[in-house]
Amino acid sequence: MAKVAFIGLGNMGGPMAINLVKAGHQVTAFDLSAEALAQLKAEGAATASSAAQAVAGAEFVISMLPAGKHVLGLYLGEQGITASISNTALVIDCSTIDADSARKVGAGLAAKGIAFIDAPVSGGVGGAKAGTLTFIVGGEDAHFERAKTVLANMGKNLFHAGAVGAGQVAKICNNMLLSILMVGTSEALQMGVDNGLDPKVLSDIMLKSSGRNWTLELYNPCPDVLPNVPSSNGYQGGFMVDLMAKDLGLALEAATQSNSSTPMGALARNLYVTHQRAGNGKLDFSSIFQMFENKNR
Repeated sequence: MAKVAFIGLGNMGGPMAINLVKAGHQVTAFDLSAEALAQLKAEGAATASSAAQAVAGAEFVISMLPAGKHVLGLYLGEQGITASISNTALVIDCSTIDADSARKVGAGLAAKGIAFIDAPVSGGVGGAKAGTLTFIVGGEDAHFERAKTVLANMGKNLFHAGAVGAGQVAKICNNMLLSILMVGTSEALQMGVDNGLDPKVLSDIMLKSSGRNWTLELYNPCPDVLPNVPSSNGYQGGFMVDLMAKDLGLALEAATQSNSSTPMGALARNLYVTHQRAGNGKLDFSSIFQMFENKNR
């Protein structure tokens, strides 16, 4: 079992850190939230009063933060913790950020002799709690192999996408496609409802037809079609609209840099930002279904 520092105990990071504790790792956690730290302590983790204190002597340093600026600040900022990290440690950033920021952090740590991989995740809060996340890793082969010691306790699918930054690129490609599928599924289901169809029956038909996709099968956006999904719980929990809008912004930035044509991704971003600005940022991203509802029915 390993000595692990875990920084960032939000909706995803908290459950991930708890799974490491349950697996028997020696976890020292840090977060700005006293409540989050108390929860980890109750699960058996040690807690630190600062990020620098948390990483002292750690074999693995894992971070799960909201955006690239937070990751850059944590490792390379004026109060950055790089000097406190052992040069034998492996740093694993699980945040979803732009690839350039991941590469900057990787280069900054490498200059100090510290190994780094970017390892954004897919699977949502449910996957974080269940320990079934997908990790999409960018970094050297040897670092990827070493990371399995801890990643396997938080997820069931581990992919090596390429060099540092590749994990971030693969993640935003996936989320751009996910957003497009969710929008298309939502408008198709609502069109069926508008024409008198039962959304559950329509979903069953499409699941046996060429329109089958993940959002329809496992994350249906129409309320009361599936149990235990956000749409059947007032769109609470899951993956917030705010986060989807952020990821789509990252995807379009990457598309601009590579001169890629992404008209569907651009449209999906516009729809999600419109939905976000209407006050729905904290709802699950499947709540985009509400944009297509016939309010006069």
